Amino acid sequence: MKRRDAFLAAILGLALAALVAVGLVAWGAGHYAAKTKTVGSVTQAPQSGTVDPIVAAGAHTFVQFGCVECHGENGRGGVSPTVPALTTVGRQLTARQLRSIIDHGLGESANPRQPYMPVWGQVISPRQVTELVTYIRAGLPSVPDATPPPVPQGQGAAVAGAALYVRDGCINCHGPNGLGGVPNPQSPDKTIPPLSGPVFREEFNTDAKIIAVIRSGSVIGRAPIVSMPHWGGIISNPDLRALTAYLKTLK
Repeated sequence: MKRRDAFLAAILGLALAALVAVGLVAWGAGHYAAKTKTVGSVTQAPQSGTVDPIVAAGAHTFVQFGCVECHGENGRGGVSPTVPALTTVGRQLTARQLRSIIDHGLGESANPRQPYMPVWGQVISPRQVTELVTYIRAGLPSVPDATPPPVPQGQGAAVAGAALYVRDGCINCHGPNGLGGVPNPQSPDKTIPPLSGPVFREEFNTDAKIIAVIRSGSVIGRAPIVSMPHWGGIISNPDLRALTAYLKTLK
């Protein structure tokens, strides 16, 4: 009798354990399903905090073309006293005025000691300009992943210079590996010059000459001629030396 009672108690315990296990699995499945959505056979977590695609595109263009290097992170300024914070002027200017400045440049083109907003009209597409203007007029909000690439430290000047070449937007006009090729129809050469090759090597045969042209820029006229901005007062001396070290590694 005692043996049978013990046997029944064991069976009852196993049944209760099984019921608890099933309940836990069902609860977990329902809890997980409530937090995900299934597309076909792939389960995806729901998106949260989505950003207006036009604003997001403008934020990424702002980083890609090196605007952040002069106007500061999220356009907050603080880089140079002569470069305004876009968080302030962006709301004061109309969309048409902002577009004109991006397309035609702004500043003292004849004074290489002062930063100069370059002429972007022949490099940035009308759609990209619209996205930039929308982003600025929206107050330049933070957008996930729209951040400048990091610059490696302790890996040599040339490695740092290669990252700076991308971060500062040099690659957009002078091309990957300094090969050039971006059209500049109204300029004497009809193109933005490469930063590699025998012609560049002959003209800029010292570090001092390379640094000097980066500092002073190459503003040879108004729009539609694409102009290189004055980087003096924007790019630090160590970064100038790193950029020069990178350019000297090119073909």
